[in-house]
Amino acid sequence: MLSTTQRHESVLASNIDPRVSVQGDFATSISGLSLFRRDQPAPPAVCMIEPSLILVGRGEKRLWVGGEGYRYDHSRFLVTSLDLPANSEVLAASAEHPCVGLVLKLDVSMLAEVIAKGGLPATRQRAEGAGAGIGQMSPALEGALDRLLALLDEPEAIPVLAPLILREIHYRLLHTDQGPRLRQITAVDGQGYRIAKAIDWLKLNYATALRIDDLAARVQMSAPTFHHHFRQLTGMSPLQYQKWLRLNEARRLMLIERLDVSRAAFAVGYESPSQFSREYARLFGTAPSRDMSLLRGQPLEAQALGNVAS
Repeated sequence: MLSTTQRHESVLASNIDPRVSVQGDFATSISGLSLFRRDQPAPPAVCMIEPSLILVGRGEKRLWVGGEGYRYDHSRFLVTSLDLPANSEVLAASAEHPCVGLVLKLDVSMLAEVIAKGGLPATRQRAEGAGAGIGQMSPALEGALDRLLALLDEPEAIPVLAPLILREIHYRLLHTDQGPRLRQITAVDGQGYRIAKAIDWLKLNYATALRIDDLAARVQMSAPTFHHHFRQLTGMSPLQYQKWLRLNEARRLMLIERLDVSRAAFAVGYESPSQFSREYARLFGTAPSRDMSLLRGQPLEAQALGNVAS
């Protein structure tokens, strides 16, 4: 007889396997839900993770945020509550037993609505730990995810049933051990909510010169408190976060829009192409021109930037 862990692994993996016949990342017809498959271990790759629930049906992965690693497999899920620059690593995978899983983007407004209607308190204590955590799967959450995957075989039912199941998934997730982490970002007078608003501003204004005092005031925090909680939740300072955004956008501009190094550097706010090249090499491990040559020689799915499943 299969153990509970074995049953979970076989059900989730068997639901995903037919939909990911080759290695890559795959969008689905359900908004916010994507699937992935990896056929071999892979070193850490730069990625940006939106607030998400990430599950592995088979194999094992690790996410690095600010120097801290979060390992997850078929028995443990990963949840992120903020937009986090990170590195994603595949620890266990092979062609015979590929690492397969799903990424479900979380709807913060839906979390807030479920908290209000479900009578759950919105956590208002000071933000604790990073904006990522590992949780234990509950039978109720697993069942809701299985039903969501099954909907992919009934495309005509997705517009009607998917919103209901997604609401249930958010509700079930709030009742796991990661619920308090998610409730922090919905409390309008909480630190996590304010840091999330600062991140939203940085994503829209990454090319603008950054003054920490101004950004802290924008989210109604003192500069020292803002700096402390920003680093605590994201694993980096606001200036490092902005630099990460700039370098990744420049990488996209060079790869997708074919800008040369200097034009990409200026487009994202750098005044010196040589400084840009130095910082680019520190983040991606090679100079911009060489990185582009390597990326353009890869299959299309390997060129995707900023994907948690990469």
